[in-house]
Amino acid sequence: MGNEHASASLFAVSDLHVAYEENRRVVDAIVPESDDDWLIVAGDVGERFDDIGATLGLLRGRFRRVVWAPGNHELWTHPGDPVQLRGVARYEALVGLCRELGVDTPEDEYPVWQGPDGPVVVAPLFVLYDYSFRAPGATTKEESLKLAYDAGVVCTDESLLHPDPYPDRESWCAARVAETEKRLSEIDPALPTVLVSHWPLVRQPTDVLWHPEFAQWCGTVRTADWHTRFRAAASVYGHLHIPRSTTYDDVPFEEVSLGYPREWKRRTETPAPVRRILGGPA
Repeated sequence: MGNEHASASLFAVSDLHVAYEENRRVVDAIVPESDDDWLIVAGDVGERFDDIGATLGLLRGRFRRVVWAPGNHELWTHPGDPVQLRGVARYEALVGLCRELGVDTPEDEYPVWQGPDGPVVVAPLFVLYDYSFRAPGATTKEESLKLAYDAGVVCTDESLLHPDPYPDRESWCAARVAETEKRLSEIDPALPTVLVSHWPLVRQPTDVLWHPEFAQWCGTVRTADWHTRFRAAASVYGHLHIPRSTTYDDVPFEEVSLGYPREWKRRTETPAPVRRILGGPA
């Protein structure tokens, strides 16, 4: 490698929610520090197909490489979106859009970061959730959902994220987990990874949610050991809109979400949404 990428950085961001004008201004200010910088986008760019494409295209024009994993909002079939594809068909169309833009997706060969902390395999994952992060006191999905509805804490996915052709979201999740686990197992065991998922791979980050009933839309217990099994140098996620750094089993977990303006404005008037995951100035 020499010093070819000595000043390169691997940055990450998620939950840009560009339907909000304030967030679009934040996105406009996202620029690399060097010509070799990569950017991870861990889902929830927006809901409309054209907004997703415009934003990823803008970022791809600035960064050496952009790696995208879908969030739930990209998968919504929103009534205001001219593209009314549902479920797997929508996801596949998003993958096609990313490929046209030169953006890496969970369906592509995992790229290898060769920066100052490399080589590291950057693996964007799409695994969804299966309601196994049960609401407190619930032992079944039905009980967990009832507690959420009774509390008035229900994810919009229930009406806009369709699993077609799967019968339900947990079936789609099971298929995605099986396929993704197989691909991760095929990575060179000598290489560490950066695991990128919109939903956290472990449940612990959801422990700080104001509404614990919401956890059931935040991941699956099936991925609870992936960060150790697949040699993660870092696990990058979003979705919770609680940007922070934590550590589980000595692995850094980085939530890199921007969130809605009403959320980030409580913290700062000038957010710096991207987080350095690896690398940095020489």
